[in-house]
Formats: sequence, C-alpha cells, structure tokens
Amino acid sequence: MQYIKNRMLISILVPCFNEEKTIETLIANVKKAKLSKGITREIIVVDDASTDKTPEILEKIKGIKVYQHKKNKGKGSAVRLAINKTHGEILIIQDADLEYDPVYYSKLLKPILSGKADVVYGTRLKNYPLRLLGERKTPLISHYVGNKFLSLMTRIIYAKPVSDMETGYKVFRKNVLKNINLSADRFDFEAEFTAKLLREGYNIYEIPIKVELRGYNDGKKITWKDGFIALWSLIKYRFID
Repeated sequence: MQYIKNRMLISILVPCFNEEKTIETLIANVKKAKLSKGITREIIVVDDASTDKTPEILEKIKGIKVYQHKKNKGKGSAVRLAINKTHGEILIIQDADLEYDPVYYSKLLKPILSGKADVVYGTRLKNYPLRLLGERKTPLISHYVGNKFLSLMTRIIYAKPVSDMETGYKVFRKNVLKNINLSADRFDFEAEFTAKLLREGYNIYEIPIKVELRGYNDGKKITWKDGFIALWSLIKYRFID
C-alpha cells in the first residue's frame, strides 16, 4: 500500500478537454468530497490540448498535478498518462464535466476498502434519469438504449453481470492493471478497460449513482459513432490484446 504519513493514498484522475465552464468547480468538488478516516488524495489532471481557457484555469488551481498533451489524443490517452503518474493504491477516474458527482466517492470506495471487490463501477442504468417528456439536454433515448445494448453485449460476450459498461465512474486497485495493456486512445477506452478486466477474471462491483445530464451544447462529446467502435472493441478484446 502507498501511504503519506501513515495515510492511505488514492489517486483521482481527471482527463479534460475544453472544460473551462466546469473544471474549477469540479476540482473544488473533488477536494471537498468526504473520504474515510485515514485516506488522503492526490488529484492528477491531464489536459488533452484544450483550445479554450482550461489550461489557464488549471494553472491557477493549487493542490493538483497537471499534465498537458501538446495535441488532442483522446480520453483514453489522457487516462493512460494519468495512470502512469499516480502514486496511490486505488484509482478513481473522474470526468471533468460535472456529470459525475464526487459525493459518491465514499460509496464507490467502500467495497474495495472492505475487501469485497477490486473494481467498482458507478452504474447510472439502475437509477437513470430518463425523461420521455419535457425538456431534454441530450438525445436521452438513443444514449440510454445504446448504453443498455452495449452493456447487454458485454454480459453476453464475457458472461459477467455488468449493467453500465460505459460509465465514467470506474474505481479500481492499481494492481489490477499489472497484466493488462491499455492502448485505446479515445472513448473506446471504456470498452477496452471493461473487456480486459473481465477477460482477466475480475468481477465488477456496481454502485447505483445519479448523474447530472449534459447535452452537446454543454460540451458532451460522445456520439453514435463511438458506440459502434465500443461494440467492435468488446468483440475484439475478447480474443486479442
């Protein structure tokens, strides 16, 4: 285990791209999120070559480690860089867009700290804020159905119970990556990460969470094309590395 002055260290990984509207608030929320006694945190931000004011904002925030991509490489590449810079035993992937609330950290960490799991996902699909009527920020039906389909395919291909493969909240012991080679650069990282963990025999413990939905006008970047790439990744990584 990694400790700082007898405290257990967790690493919070924040990949970001053009999040000038949210990054400062997100980091503040990460800093104030309650953790169990004896746990301290490091915050590692990777700016994926943002073209807005994100770099300038990050430069002014204290208490974080910031790494920059010179050109945009994608979420997967940003997460891999962040992983390589970590010192913690447990890692939390935290999107920068305020869709995922750090208030869930304690619940997400509990199964790992208690020895029940090595990998925990925050699942939106057991508590999904699907609205069929009224104002919608995103094409919720397509996102919901697409994610349900990808999660179903994950269960079929790997014969393991996973309700929300695409969730951005992935929490895990760093040592689970010991025999896993991550190479996906963009949003196919979610499928690659899940596929290779399941292929290695790990079970995914799920905690229901609620999310703040974002639309494309708010900067949401994932599209239907990413869904097809994710499906191909699930199939591909079942058989090859």
